[in-house]
Amino acid sequence: MSIRVVVADDQDLVRTGLVMILGAQPDIEVVGEAADGIQAIEVATRLRPDVLLVDIRMPGLDGIEVTRRLAGPHVADPMAVVVITTFDLDEYVLGALRAGARGFLLKDAGPDLLVQAVHAAASGDALIAPNVTRRLLATLVDQAPQSATQPIDPLTEREEEVLALLARGRTNAEIAAELFISLSTVKTHIASVMAKLGVRNRVEIAMWAYQSKRV
Repeated sequence: MSIRVVVADDQDLVRTGLVMILGAQPDIEVVGEAADGIQAIEVATRLRPDVLLVDIRMPGLDGIEVTRRLAGPHVADPMAVVVITTFDLDEYVLGALRAGARGFLLKDAGPDLLVQAVHAAASGDALIAPNVTRRLLATLVDQAPQSATQPIDPLTEREEEVLALLARGRTNAEIAAELFISLSTVKTHIASVMAKLGVRNRVEIAMWAYQSKRV
C-alpha cells in the first residue's frame, strides 16, 4: 500500500518540487497540499495522511504549532509529522521535536533523504538530518543534568546494542540488518528501553545514551 502524504509549504515552487519528488516514488501518494498553517491542519485532519510534511515558517500558524496540534504529547491520535525548513537553527529543531515531529530535514537535504524521512515516519521511526543530529544531541545534553539516571531494571545486552545504534542515528531497518534480527524485534527492544528509561521518544533515548557515555 502507498504511503499517503500531505505537503504543507507556503512557497508554491518549493511545494510543487516536494510534491513532484514524492509523487515520483512508486510507494508514495501525495493526497493533499496546503499553503499555510491553518490550511495544513484542516487538510491533514480531513484526509488523515500517513505522513504530514510541513514547513517551519508559514503564515497563519507556523510548522511547530501545526505539529503540536496534530502530534503533540496531549493529542489522542497523533499524526506522523516531518518538519522541513531552510533554516538550520537549534531552536527550530528542538521546537519541532518537542512538539512531536518524527523527522527534521533541511530543504537542501536532497530527494533521497526526503524519501527516507517519509518512509521512516510512516513506519513509526524517526529521521533527523545527519548534519544536525550530533549538534542537536550535544545541545540537549548541555541543557539537561549531566548525570543520567540509571534504570532500576538494567538493560539487557541486546538492548544495549540497539541503544547504541539508535543513538548513532540508525533507523529501525538499519538496526535490524546490522544485528541480524527482525524489524518487529527491534521495535520490541526499543519499546522496552523506553519503558526502562522512562523516556518518550528516540531523541530522549539518544540523549540518555550520550549522557551515559554509551556512545
